[in-house]
Parts: sequence; C-alpha cells; structure tokens
Amino acid sequence: MCQWPELAEAVPGLAGPMRRYLEQIDTVLRPGSVRNTDQALRSIATFLHQHHPEITSLDQVARAHVEGYKPWLAARPGRQQLASNATLAHRLGTLRMFFVRIDEWGWDEAPARVPMFPGDLPRQDHPLPKALDDPTAAKLLRAAHHDDRLLVRVTVEMLLRTGLRVSEYIALPANAVVLFGEMPWLHVPVGKLRDDRYLPLHPDLVDLIDRYRTTYVDPANPLLLPRESGRPADRHSVTRILNHAARTAGIGHIHPHQLRHTLATQAINRGMSIEAVAAMLGHHSLDMTLRYAKIANRTVADEYFAVTEKVDALYAQAGQLPADTLGPNMTRLSREHDRLLGNGRCNRPTALECAFECICETCTFFTTSIEFRPTLQAQYDDAVAKDQHHRAGTYRALLATITESEAS
Repeated sequence: MCQWPELAEAVPGLAGPMRRYLEQIDTVLRPGSVRNTDQALRSIATFLHQHHPEITSLDQVARAHVEGYKPWLAARPGRQQLASNATLAHRLGTLRMFFVRIDEWGWDEAPARVPMFPGDLPRQDHPLPKALDDPTAAKLLRAAHHDDRLLVRVTVEMLLRTGLRVSEYIALPANAVVLFGEMPWLHVPVGKLRDDRYLPLHPDLVDLIDRYRTTYVDPANPLLLPRESGRPADRHSVTRILNHAARTAGIGHIHPHQLRHTLATQAINRGMSIEAVAAMLGHHSLDMTLRYAKIANRTVADEYFAVTEKVDALYAQAGQLPADTLGPNMTRLSREHDRLLGNGRCNRPTALECAFECICETCTFFTTSIEFRPTLQAQYDDAVAKDQHHRAGTYRALLATITESEAS
C-alpha cells in the first residue's frame, strides 16, 4: 500500500482531499478510528493509482471504480490470510462514510454522486459472545485463589466480578475505589465510549485490592493495580496472567474479554435486568446487552420444558391397567381418582395416561376471570385433596392470575 508522500506526488488530486478529511475527523474521533480511516483511504488511493492512472482528481471517481476496487480489496492477502468479512465490511463502510460526508459537506472535490451504497458492505456473521460456562468459570476462580502470585488472583477476580474491559482495568487510577455511605464502589474513568461509570464492589474484592496494594504498590503510584514492579500492566501481560490461571485450571486458552462476557451472561440469567447489566458494562445501546440474553436464556428454557411436558403427554403410550381396574373394583377406582371438571367429572384411573389433562387451562388461548373463581377454587381443592399436584399447580396459577387482575 502506498504511503501519503508517494500518493501526494503521484496523484495530488486524490491525496490532498483525503488527507484534509483525516485532519477533520482527527478533531472528533479517537486516534484508532482515525488510523483505520487512514488505511481505508490509502487503500483505495493505491488501487486507483495502480489500476486507473487516468484518475487524477477525487471528483472523477465513479461507481465502476468502486466495483473494481471491491474484488481487488477482497483478494489482497493480509498478515496470515485473506481479509475476513468483518474487515472488508469495516474498510468499505469507512470508505462509504468518507464519500457521504464530503458530499454532505459540499466539498468541490466530491464526486457528483456518492459512488457507494449500503449494499456494497458484505453481510457479517453475528456470533454470540463466547462466555465461560459456570463450571469453567468456577475452575478458573479456584485456580486463581490457590496461585502463589497475588496479582493472578486480583486480576482474575476483578475481571470476572466487574466485567471491566482490559483497557479499563489497566488504567484504573489509585483512587478508583470510593465509598458512598458504607458501600464500596469502583469508579471507572472515561474510556472506550467516552463516559465514566460506577460499579458496586464486593467487600471481599475490596480487601483483596487492599492486600495487593499494601504488599506491592507504592502509595505514590498513580495506578490502582500496577504490576509488582510498579510498572503499568498492558493487554498482553493481563492475557498471560489469565492464561496462567487457565492452564492451572485445565481449561485451555481464554481471552480477557471472555470474562466480561461471562459476568454479563451470569447476571442476565440469574435475574438481573437488561438495563442494570447495560449500566454495569457501560453500554450505550441495549442492543449490545441483549446479545447476552440469548445465551442459556432461562425464559426460553422454562417455556421449552413447559411445552415439552405437554408434547410428551401427546406422545405418551397408554399404560397397561392393573388387573383389578376392569371389574368389581371399577366403582371404587372411579371414586378415588375422579377429577372435577368445569361441567362434570372424569373417572379415568391414574394408571391410564391421558394426553389431554388440563389441556384447555394450559392452552395459550385460554382466559378466565373473576366469575369463574368458585369453579377454579373447587377444582384446586379437589386436586389437593387427591394429591394431584400437577392439576393443583395449574389451578393455583389461574387463581393467582385472577387475584393479580383484581389488584391492578
């Protein structure tokens, strides 16, 4: 890929406006975003310089040039392999935004019409976050607890119990732990999304931080949790620490961000609200947080097993009746096992499976109201008296629904 001095000399009509655009976005975007944009612009400038030398100014770029650039970009080898769909989408999306913005800004150098469309971006996969399951997370935490190096324990505990990004963890200032009333909180300064937040800290984690700082950290050090030498930790040192604990636990390689995914998944599936999880993780959009709700979703599991029970009943084979069921004892069995219905009784013996028990009351289209309370109460009492727990649970839920509707 050509560098800007070379491009500026070869095609100043392309390099000039592109570099001016970089100067503009440098005032509002993070350095990483500016670097990515720089790469995207130099990429298409290199393509045009090599394959369309007739293009001498930006306003000459047309749709046909973009259509030639896309397969050229996809075929370029990366460090180890061809670019992924995510990389192509990011590069092409950045380029499209460049054309859209200079058109909106009314630059004289802008093409007569934006030569790129949303459809130019390849569709991306959307894999779920790779969280550790509960047994694996527990193994990791136990391994960290038994490690001779206190920094291993404090690093694993902090990332697994707070959901911090690595960049946030290594940048925590020395005064990050604060008290509001009697509750310790962790102040996470402005970071990736340009805002700060507060996280509740478990007292045991506060004690662990105090132990580490008392043992290894100079009070004058500006960081909360530097390395034992006092030097700042970095992404690579944190990854090495986590994987030391992972090897001890026998769980293979892990990435620091997996601990963030793990906390979010555990919290949602144990009843924490989406809004609270979003605030804890520092998400601006609930769409980001909702991805975690798709993992081991308890609501899906509960509804699945509720439906499975009914489907199994439809597939169940009728059991063989005891020898005394058909005969003189039929009347006795009818009295012992009859079920009170809304408009009569069912004399089905318990030994004979029924695929349709309570089928109306458990149907999604079934509704009830206060005028049916006496009937439902009688059915519930009848089920309790006969130890018919499944039926009793059904009618208990229906009675509770009526009570809730009255309260509201």
